Amino acid sequence: MIYLDNSATTKPCKEAVEAMTAALTENWANPSALYHFGIDTARTLRTARGQVAAAMGAEADRVFFTSGGTEADNWAIFGTVKRMGKRGKHIITTAIEHHAILNCMKDLEAQGFEVTYLQPDDMGRISPDALKAALRKDTILVSVMMVNNEVGSVMPIAQMAKLTHKLCPDAYFHTDAVQGFLKVPFSAKTLGADLISVSSHKVHGPKGAGALYISPRLKSFPPLLLGGGQESGFRSGTEGTPAIFGFAAACAAAESTFRADVSREKNLLDGLSERLCKLDGIKINGAHEAPHILSVSIPGVPTQNSLNILQDAGICVSAGSACAKGHRSHVLSAMNLSPETIDGSFRVSICRDTTQEELDKLVSTIEQDILPRFKR
Repeated sequence: MIYLDNSATTKPCKEAVEAMTAALTENWANPSALYHFGIDTARTLRTARGQVAAAMGAEADRVFFTSGGTEADNWAIFGTVKRMGKRGKHIITTAIEHHAILNCMKDLEAQGFEVTYLQPDDMGRISPDALKAALRKDTILVSVMMVNNEVGSVMPIAQMAKLTHKLCPDAYFHTDAVQGFLKVPFSAKTLGADLISVSSHKVHGPKGAGALYISPRLKSFPPLLLGGGQESGFRSGTEGTPAIFGFAAACAAAESTFRADVSREKNLLDGLSERLCKLDGIKINGAHEAPHILSVSIPGVPTQNSLNILQDAGICVSAGSACAKGHRSHVLSAMNLSPETIDGSFRVSICRDTTQEELDKLVSTIEQDILPRFKR
């Protein structure tokens, strides 16, 4: 199998599997327990928090574990509204966010909040000028993704956060960094975002773990879950230590080779894009500025046909976001691409384990098995 759907999920690395196995077989005590067995687990939990924080460039005491990116996004949005809702009813996001953001916005609109959806250009980019024009005195939250999960466009988050805080000092700035974490260099301490969401299973950790960074600028922030007061009272519930320890191990393993991995992935992706552009009938969608995401279209060839042929060749790619099955891409639609282009699109997403030989196989399968079948 050639796996080229790493934006949907990644294979857990051996370090993550080893850490999870140890958490399930050796270090499995409740970290809130006050005997030595529990205290030892709590100590490992502190170490894990430090490892994830180091990979984010964050203060360890400002990183709070969640069940994944979706929970982190929901917590950031609804926590801000609970904290700031009396100051204003205006929120800004983009039309190309993940549904973990967009569906929160629909819920808030039903509650009477006004949401402005910034529109991308035809490359999938959101401009700071568009944000500047949308900011108002009653804006309480801006939420802009760091990397688009379908076309790989990278947003100028630092510039946008600075702009937001300058024009709306009381507003919170959130970024969904799920596709940017350990792919695009950033430091939470200097990025300027008040809230940053990340996920484990996008960085070779297990599913079921993620984190929300809450800036020291936010003196208080409402919890999403109430209970026993875990995570310093910010996120109650017994910590899922196997997933958390696996997440932390994946972060520690990735951090040491991060820049080399990103450089290699970017070279592979740029080479793939260049080769595909030379094939008659192929179109590349969007900016693909991130090192791991490429949106490809064969206008006139239904996406499912391409996916089936590639699957028969042992190659896994995606129709788009794994969380929006069966729907026309809202990202490509917002970019004003033609229906024929959208309906012929699929996403290739690579990782540090991807080889040149695997991409060679992808190109040859498209050239020899897909294009000849659908030539007009």
